[in-house]
Amino acid sequence: MPKPKVVVVMPAYNAQHTIEKTWREVVAHDVVDLVIVVDDASSDETMSVAEGLDKVIAHRHPRNLGYGGNQKTCYQLALDHGADIVVMVHPDYQYTPKLIPAMVGMISSGLYSCVLASRILGGGALEGGMPMWRYVANRFLTLFGNMLLGTKVSEFHTGYRAFSRDLLEALPLAANSDDFVFDNQILAETVWLGCAIGEVSCPTSYAADASSITFWRSVKYGFGCLNTAAQFRLAKWGLLKSDRFPPSRYLAYSTWRHRAN
Repeated sequence: MPKPKVVVVMPAYNAQHTIEKTWREVVAHDVVDLVIVVDDASSDETMSVAEGLDKVIAHRHPRNLGYGGNQKTCYQLALDHGADIVVMVHPDYQYTPKLIPAMVGMISSGLYSCVLASRILGGGALEGGMPMWRYVANRFLTLFGNMLLGTKVSEFHTGYRAFSRDLLEALPLAANSDDFVFDNQILAETVWLGCAIGEVSCPTSYAADASSITFWRSVKYGFGCLNTAAQFRLAKWGLLKSDRFPPSRYLAYSTWRHRAN
């Protein structure tokens, strides 16, 4: 069986001080074939630093599109460059790239189409510096999401995740928000397609130079997650029509997976 092409994507914004450190650990793994950095109109030298790194394709948005908009570009560029497996790593070094081989292995085995690196699974989130208010919100939103989506994941809110090409091509990415809630929407859509979500334990690191959204942006994100889970459940009950949760897409993807296996 040929080796899958693994592309690591980095949605970057004002990450000039940490992007090279993250890149060094990413490319240290033989499984990584290409790194794509998408700079969301940073006001610092993120783009210049990225352009000077090996095995990197750097792309800059002429204007800031938001975290979700950045991811849309990341995934499309990865697919355009022939990725079989796409891993998203934040360039602020909040998540260690050392987990990339494990996440890639879980995807390439065919067991999972989506793998999350969970800060909660190992039980060290607070010790790693996660603020208490963020930890409590994480636990509440994950509990609510599991209840309405019918899942049992330890957290929905990690920014460190891997996807198979087939799953990314099946997801209605364009219908999602350009804001932070994109992270939650793409996972709800993954569940909608009948895909199990795998997890690995990830150490938590909240460094001073790591990017983080403000409290009020977090509140907006939280309500967005609640709304996504509610829409998912209403669509399951046939009470809501949604571009993100269409019955036809579930049936088409389920049929394709059955034939592929």
